[in-house]
Amino acid sequence: MSDHTRHTGAMLASPRCGAKTRSGGACRAPAVRGKRRCRMHGGAEGSGAPLANRNAHKHGLFSNAAIAERREIRMLLGEARKLLNEMK
Repeated sequence: MSDHTRHTGAMLASPRCGAKTRSGGACRAPAVRGKRRCRMHGGAEGSGAPLANRNAHKHGLFSNAAIAERREIRMLLGEARKLLNEMK
């Protein structure tokens, strides 16, 4: 045994992070004080997804307007193909 005592009792008794790892097990890191997650899984200040889902509005590729526009373009192209086939 070493000549000094490590005081790890408080850390070992602290609540653990509730996140699941990619292997399916539980994260073994201690949770941030007052939170249910560790600093790596969203307990740290400023971590986590932005409010109001701002990630989804980066380019608008999947907005309702863009989807409707692509749908209309496909319909017009289909009609143009039919017209060209009729002209042959």
